[in-house]
Amino acid sequence: MKILIAEDDLVNRMILAQTLKGWGYEVEQVEDGDTALKRLTQNDSPTLAIIDWMMPGMDGPDVCKAVRNSGQELYRYLILLTARNDTDDLVHGLSSGADDFLSKPFVREELRARLRTGHRILALQNELIDAREDLRYQATRDALTGVLNRGTLMRRMQEELQRTERTGGALGVALFDLDNFKNVNDTFGHLAGDEVLRQVTKRVSGELRKYDVLGRYGGEEFIALFPEITEEGLTQVSERLRKAICSEPVQFEQSTIDISASVGVSIRYSETSTEDVLAEADAALYRAKEQGRNRVEYTYDTTLHLRKAS
Repeated sequence: MKILIAEDDLVNRMILAQTLKGWGYEVEQVEDGDTALKRLTQNDSPTLAIIDWMMPGMDGPDVCKAVRNSGQELYRYLILLTARNDTDDLVHGLSSGADDFLSKPFVREELRARLRTGHRILALQNELIDAREDLRYQATRDALTGVLNRGTLMRRMQEELQRTERTGGALGVALFDLDNFKNVNDTFGHLAGDEVLRQVTKRVSGELRKYDVLGRYGGEEFIALFPEITEEGLTQVSERLRKAICSEPVQFEQSTIDISASVGVSIRYSETSTEDVLAEADAALYRAKEQGRNRVEYTYDTTLHLRKAS
């Protein structure tokens, strides 16, 4: 663990730093309250700090108070280093946001005990954060494929449509449906069908930009969102998605499963409802199915773009 020491006295600071380093800690050192506050309000700052009460600039209690008021998500465990032992001083320090006190000059074993207390508090925080993030992941992700679930996908689509209105850009939407997927489940079993869905999302994800969005719309249907894209770019990436899906069979146990997808594509340049965008993409998908499957159909004229791409 990394610990921040805020202490203006060089001798005291060096003794404290050497003690902590001897116990295996990584140490950062600052000499005044203003620098301590600046460091402690950065996202990558140490989560445990030993802060002298009397320093140039802001004093220790003021630093603690400002850290607590900074609105940071991660909790910082703050120990005030002070020669003051009056009850009023202790109450003032704790009221300012300090978690603990350490008397000057410090006793090594007392310091170690107070650090252990800080460790327990911070470890509990990490456990709570991990649990929260796990719940957030479960609430927003499809359990089988790991991509966004339908509810989260629809919210992201609406957000991106609203953004196109503000920026004047475009949002491309590709709705793709695996061809004859019922036959996969009927012939090879549902576990094989699950593996096909996982492989499809892996192949599609490999063709996306870091800010594109992929989600499972339902069953064997998926939606990819392409913010800030041109019609030509959307035409090209939609074909890449289709080719990636059918690039090779899916291997499951002793079975070789051929797969393909039909894709319906829409593009919007201003805010509209998700229902309208999906209706356009779904109509294009229906045409792709009607015209033989394993193809892409669009709601815009791609003749020029396809000619350029060829």
